[in-house]
Amino acid sequence: MRMRRKRNLEPRMEACADILLVRGRPMLNLKEAAETYRAVFDLEEVFGNDRPVELEVGCGNGAFIAELARRHPETNFLAVEVCTNVVLTAMERIRREGIANVRFLNIPAEILPCYLPAQSVRKIYLNFSTPLPAANREKQRLTSSRFLQIYRLLLAAGGEIAQKTDSLFFFEYSLKSYAENGFAVVCETHDLHHSEYAAENIVTEYEANFTAQGKPTYMVCVRMC
Repeated sequence: MRMRRKRNLEPRMEACADILLVRGRPMLNLKEAAETYRAVFDLEEVFGNDRPVELEVGCGNGAFIAELARRHPETNFLAVEVCTNVVLTAMERIRREGIANVRFLNIPAEILPCYLPAQSVRKIYLNFSTPLPAANREKQRLTSSRFLQIYRLLLAAGGEIAQKTDSLFFFEYSLKSYAENGFAVVCETHDLHHSEYAAENIVTEYEANFTAQGKPTYMVCVRMC
């Protein structure tokens, strides 16, 4: 079902313009945009400092990135979300909570290199991305070879990807894809909430809901070789 457009969407988006770096796509064809379009931001200028930068791909309502940014004021954070209705909720959360070290991109993840400098990101977070189990949708999975090549462009030397999912299928697919694309596992667990990594975990609203149903969270962190 298509999401209903938020009331007063445009004025509310405009009110968040100071933390929204880019919105939409530069051209209809994403492949053409990825290959030809460049409007790269100076991230030191964007944030007003030279602190390390980390990125969440698919930030949803912003709960994770807000808490992460609160815990780590020494780090700058970028959050990308393709759905305008959803990114508005995240931006309004950041504004409401007075968090200064987060900026947003309302674009498809496929065109991140159009706007972000190469080797500018220390860590990428993938939280409960849609598994897309149908074989004909593999290229759209956020851990497919197609996307891992994009992340390799953005990650600095030794950069990491941290992934959480409630889908065993997607978890196993991702592990295989990481190995085939030059990423080495740093840590992994099939039950995050009953592991040694639980204390540092930021629980999203979605995660809390299915955890209450007794479902496990699969987690892996990989490093670019």
